[in-house]
Amino acid sequence: MTKTDEIEDSSAPLIEHLAELRTRLIRAMLAFVVGMVICFTVWNPIFNFLTEPLCSALAARGQEDCGLVLIKLQEGFFVAVSISLLGGLVLSFPMISYQLWRFVAPGLYKSEKGAFLPFLVASPFMFFLGASFAYFVVTPLAFDFFLGFQQDGSLVTDGEVQQTQHSAIAFMGSAQEYLSLTIKFIVAFGLCFQLPVLLTLLGKAGIVSAEGLGAVRKYAVVAILILAAVVTPPDIITQVILFVVVYGLYEISIFLVARVEKKREARLRAEGYYDDEEEEDLAEDPLHTNDPLMKEFDEDEEDRK
Repeated sequence: MTKTDEIEDSSAPLIEHLAELRTRLIRAMLAFVVGMVICFTVWNPIFNFLTEPLCSALAARGQEDCGLVLIKLQEGFFVAVSISLLGGLVLSFPMISYQLWRFVAPGLYKSEKGAFLPFLVASPFMFFLGASFAYFVVTPLAFDFFLGFQQDGSLVTDGEVQQTQHSAIAFMGSAQEYLSLTIKFIVAFGLCFQLPVLLTLLGKAGIVSAEGLGAVRKYAVVAILILAAVVTPPDIITQVILFVVVYGLYEISIFLVARVEKKREARLRAEGYYDDEEEEDLAEDPLHTNDPLMKEFDEDEEDRK
């Protein structure tokens, strides 16, 4: 066999993987296009469903008119396209996940398949949970807050002359702007609810630890505050809700990573890779206990805690 033949043989598996990846991507894209076409044909009921929180907030204030306006001529078409894109992604997500699983599964061991599959199932569940929380809890509160800046106008009658005492501020919402704001809420909370899935997966891979996540808790608080200010509109109610939810998910992630570490430690003990006696000997070793560098390290760890 010549050197050229060896190079061609070694490149064959890579070409097969690329062909497999192309096939999976095409199938996922076709599923997305089919879902988008389906949602485009029924975009009106979907839009009515997305406007329900606004209509409820207006009805609670005694405003029966829940109409939105089209500021631009082409705005209605782009509203339908935006709904189709979001709905197509939702409908095709199971197929996209399945194609991803079929692509990576052949390269995983049986134990790795059992570890990866629950996260593949938990990811869409947590996204839908976050989206539902945004739709049923966050958007009604946010819209009620925004609508509170309306005011009624009044007229003062002086004989036949009518003078305006103060002008009215009424909501005349743009359909595209409202849809963009609602989708932003839903996607933001859906992605934030992925935090436990992501950190638990990283913990299972050994990239993060429960102790490390706990040590950077104060930095996580600052990062979550910045996130809440960026992905939500500038109202304090929504930002506080997002901060409380995401920080709670962060604490849940620490608990889940700690459970993963305990299970890994128990498995290593059962397989004989974890030696308790070696750790006890190391703790009783005078070179280890009297080492000033180790003492300084332990003191830093205690101060950090």
